[in-house]
Amino acid sequence: MEPLIYLLFAGGAVLALVVRNYIAGRYLRRVRGPASPSWLMGHTELLNAQFQVGQLQREWMKEYGLVWRLKDCLNEDMLEVADPKALQYIFHKSGYHFSKGQVSRQFSREIAGPGILFAEGNDHARIRKIMNPAFTASQLRSFLPLFRGSAQKLGLKWKELLQNGSAASSQTLNVTSWLARCTLDVIGEVGFDVQCGALDDSLNPVMHAYKNMFADAIPFPSRLTLIFRHFWRYIPMPILSLVQYIPTKEHVRFRSTLKVINEFARDLIKEKTEAVLAGKNENQRDIMSILVKANGSENPKSQLSDSEMISQMATFLLAGHETTANSMTWMLYELARHPEYQSKMREEVRAIRARVAERGDSDFSVSDLDAMTYVLAGMKEVLRLHPIVYGLVRESTRDDVLPLSTPITSTTGEVMDEIPIPKGTTCAISIWAYNRLPQVWGPDADEFNPHRWIEHEKMGQTYIGVTSNLMTFSAGLQACIGWRFSIIEMQAILVELIEQFEFTIPESKPTIISFPAGLVAPLVAEDMKAGPQMPLTISLAQ
Repeated sequence: MEPLIYLLFAGGAVLALVVRNYIAGRYLRRVRGPASPSWLMGHTELLNAQFQVGQLQREWMKEYGLVWRLKDCLNEDMLEVADPKALQYIFHKSGYHFSKGQVSRQFSREIAGPGILFAEGNDHARIRKIMNPAFTASQLRSFLPLFRGSAQKLGLKWKELLQNGSAASSQTLNVTSWLARCTLDVIGEVGFDVQCGALDDSLNPVMHAYKNMFADAIPFPSRLTLIFRHFWRYIPMPILSLVQYIPTKEHVRFRSTLKVINEFARDLIKEKTEAVLAGKNENQRDIMSILVKANGSENPKSQLSDSEMISQMATFLLAGHETTANSMTWMLYELARHPEYQSKMREEVRAIRARVAERGDSDFSVSDLDAMTYVLAGMKEVLRLHPIVYGLVRESTRDDVLPLSTPITSTTGEVMDEIPIPKGTTCAISIWAYNRLPQVWGPDADEFNPHRWIEHEKMGQTYIGVTSNLMTFSAGLQACIGWRFSIIEMQAILVELIEQFEFTIPESKPTIISFPAGLVAPLVAEDMKAGPQMPLTISLAQ
C-alpha cells in the first residue's frame, strides 16, 4: 500500500507543477512569433542552421516587434528579446535574478573553466571584486606602450611582406590570422608578462589550440545533441560537468584546448604566487601578477581557488585575443568598403601625430587616442554593426514581469506593454537585433554610418550597455569586465595600421559572410571550407 501512496503523491506533485506552469505561462503564450517547424525540435534546429548572423531575427523583428515567442525543444515556449526596456530590466534592475542558464554555463566551463564566465550570483561578485584592480583606468593606461609595441611590430611585418613581394605595390592578406597573432602577443605580455612570439612565427601551442576553435566545434549540432542539451537545465552542475567527456566534436575540441591552456597556466601561476609571497617582483604590472596580489590580500574564505585562478587566465586569453582580433577584422573590412571614411581617419591620425611630435613625445598617449573623433566613431560603429558575441541566454529564476519600451500586439489583438513570465522562462537576448534597432540608432541602423556618433552625443532613451549604449560588451552586473581594455587595445592597433597602410577590397570581390559560430566568424562564401578568413588588399598609405 505504501508504494502506491508514494506514487500517488509523486503523481500529484508532478500534475500540480504542470498545472502551475501552464497557468503561469498563459501570458507568455499570448506573445506572437513564427510558427514552430516541429513539435520535437521547435525553432532550435532552424536557429542553429543559419549561415548569416541575424538573418532570421531581421524578419521576425519586422513582423512581431521587439520581443517574439519561439519554441524550444519539446514545444516549450521561450522569448527572443531586443526591446531596450526589457533588456535594461534583465541586465540591470533585476540583479542576478536572470541566470545564464545551464547550457551557457556548461559551455563557458568547458571553454575557460570555472571562472567569471561560469560563475553566478555571489561567486560572480566575489571573482569580479578580486579582478577589478587589474582593470582600473590608471592600470589600463599603463598597458598602452605594450599595445603600441605589438601594433608597430605587426606594421613592420606587413611592410616586409610588401617590400619582399613582386613588383606589385600591394598584397592581399588574410588579415584575420595576422590580427589574431598580434592580439595573442598583446595578451601574453599584458596579461602574463610572457612573450608568445606569435608574430615571429614561433610554434605557439596556445595559438594552435585556439585556432578556429569556435568555427570547428559550435556550428550545426545534430538533432540528438540539441535535444540532449535541452535537458541540461534539469541536471545539477556538478553532474553536468561530466558531459565534457562525451566524445562529440565540440566536447573533444574544447577539452583538448582547455588542457593546453591549463598546462600553460598552472606553472606560470605557481611561479607568480611564489614571487608575490617572497616579496619579489613588486613592480610587476601584468594582469596575472595583479590578480595574484589581490587574491592574496583577500579573506581566505573569499579567495579564488587554484582552478578559478587558472580559469581567469583562460578567460583573458580568449577574451583578450579572439574577440578583439575579430572586431579589428570587421573594422578593416568596413574601412576597405568605405575608402572616404578611411581617408578621414588617416588624416586625423596624422594630424594628432604632428601634435605629438610638436610637444616632443615619441608616441600617442591615451588622451591622444581619445581625441581622435573619427577613429572612435568608426570603432563604435563597427562594434554596433558587428558584435562578436551576437546573442546571450538568460533564464528567469522567479516569476517576473518584463517591461517593454515598444508595446507589442498579442495573439488576441491586445496591446501589451509588459509580459508576465513564469520562473524558468528562457530569454534569448539578440545583441545583434538590439544593436540595429531603428528606434535607437536611426532609420539607417543597418548601414555603416560612423557620423551618427559625431552628430549625436547620446542615442536611445533607455540606457543599457557599458559604453555608448551598445550591448556588444553585455550589460549590468555581468558585463564584460575588460571592455575598456578591449577599446584601448583596438585604438592602439587601429591607429598604427591606418597611419601606415591603405586597405581595399580585393579585385576578386569575395562575398563575406558573418557566420554564427558562437562568436561571429568572417567566412568567404566562395571558399567556406577554408574556415574563418578576411582577405583584404593592403598597400603603403600615401
